[in-house]
Amino acid sequence: MKRYLSVLGVTLGLSFGLTCSLTQTFASGGASSATGLYQEQYRPQFHFSPVQQWMNDPNGMVYYAGEYHFFYQHNPYSTIWGPMHWGHAVSKDLVHWEHLPIALFPDHHGAIFSGSAVMDLNNTSGFGSKKNPPMVAIFTYHDHWAEKLGAKTFQSQGLAYSLDKGRSWTKYAGNPVLKSPDIPDFRDPKVTWHEASKQWLMTLAVKDRISFYASKDLKKWQHLSDFGQQIGAHGGVWECPDLIKMRVEGSAEEKYVLLVSINPGAPNGGSGTQYFVGDFDGKTFTLDKKFARDLTSHPAADVMDKGVWLDHGTDNYAGVTWANLPATDSRTLFAGWMNNWNYANQIPTDRWRGAMTLPRELVLVKRGDDYRVHSRLVAEIEKLHQTPLKLTKPITAKSINVGEALAMKNMRQRFQLSIHLQQATTASLVIGNSDERVVFSIDNQRKQLQLQRADSGQVAFESGFAKPQIAALSGALTRVDLDVVLDRSSIEIFVNGGERVFTSQIFPTAPYDSVSLNADAEVTLQSASAFVLGSIWN
Repeated sequence: MKRYLSVLGVTLGLSFGLTCSLTQTFASGGASSATGLYQEQYRPQFHFSPVQQWMNDPNGMVYYAGEYHFFYQHNPYSTIWGPMHWGHAVSKDLVHWEHLPIALFPDHHGAIFSGSAVMDLNNTSGFGSKKNPPMVAIFTYHDHWAEKLGAKTFQSQGLAYSLDKGRSWTKYAGNPVLKSPDIPDFRDPKVTWHEASKQWLMTLAVKDRISFYASKDLKKWQHLSDFGQQIGAHGGVWECPDLIKMRVEGSAEEKYVLLVSINPGAPNGGSGTQYFVGDFDGKTFTLDKKFARDLTSHPAADVMDKGVWLDHGTDNYAGVTWANLPATDSRTLFAGWMNNWNYANQIPTDRWRGAMTLPRELVLVKRGDDYRVHSRLVAEIEKLHQTPLKLTKPITAKSINVGEALAMKNMRQRFQLSIHLQQATTASLVIGNSDERVVFSIDNQRKQLQLQRADSGQVAFESGFAKPQIAALSGALTRVDLDVVLDRSSIEIFVNGGERVFTSQIFPTAPYDSVSLNADAEVTLQSASAFVLGSIWN
């Protein structure tokens, strides 16, 4: 959710008159009718983006009856941020998406800001029945008129429900269900069912903290506790929280992970998502003791500006996880908005602005007594793999033409590389064309990873866009495994099984056609694979 609001409430009145026509337009805006639009220069080919106009935060991500629902912040009138609606798409495989009509429109309570959706399987709300349980959206109302008049209570929480698998929605007559206690920033409810206490739990962003609320029926909410004041990074307002119960990889141990997005205040500028590991007893979130010590120790492996960060690239924000996954799927599935508020309204795209990251699996890893969240691409992405290439034998050299080593005749969009650094202190993966490039570097001397896009293409639209993106290392790396995904206007780099991640937008003026590995001493490219990824829109 955007921290700084600049659009007057007058735009809300426009939505009422256009509801009917927009619904008809977007009802026919499926993948087939969108194909032409999806051939624009920077249009992602395997990342989700709206047919037209503006998109930001992912909202209401829920699975039901074989479909992954993806709602999102949407301005259907412009390619810049404006009066927020909930756009809507569904997928059966997390890869291919079908556009559906706009789900939620502004009303007399305000615009529809970020939130979540749940399947009320026991019909605790009374909106449906146990035979036909309601899908319930819980979202923030933002009253632009009240904000402009100086009120501090212009944000509140509302409900809407669907009895037809999210195709049509009814606003709850008792909205709003939770009003602001005279605090301007009171938003982005992430609701989950807390089995131990048999009640719904709302995780809410409230200025500089997270507030927890409980409810038996989704309508009446009771404040439980607060977390986060003077803990973690506070360079901006806290937003878009998500409290997730996760099992530690390879064990039966369980911990709670709290995601909190912040804007500004990320370590590489603007928007970013930090996380906290601890325990939740049904009322209070308590930090793990070792994790709490890490938040105040400097320097540390991935602690910058008193935060532990989910992604060190500049373009993964407001991400949350899917609810109600089937019992057969124990994964924690996540996606974020692939943008940054520093330049979100200025990126050089045409009829659309905004895309989401590829879906990822979040994995809680324990090394000694340290807990860290790793991010990995979901296996479903392999459905897009075409014409794979593999390195036939390891190559040792100071400079390696990866494309030539793989006998590439055409550029690939996914590269999986295993690099043994040996005596090298620095090594760089360079992806580009004759004039432009994006460079990912491992620097053991400075103990850092760095993504540099200063020469990647169009960068002048925002003064800070060309700045390097850096992640600190606690020690030297001897082996680096990279999973790199390149779309028309983005690059995602997963380091050592997702221990570090860099998500970054790039806008080359011509397609990249080369990949090379350069170091200050001999390194060994132990293995390498490359794949063409098919478009999800064709």
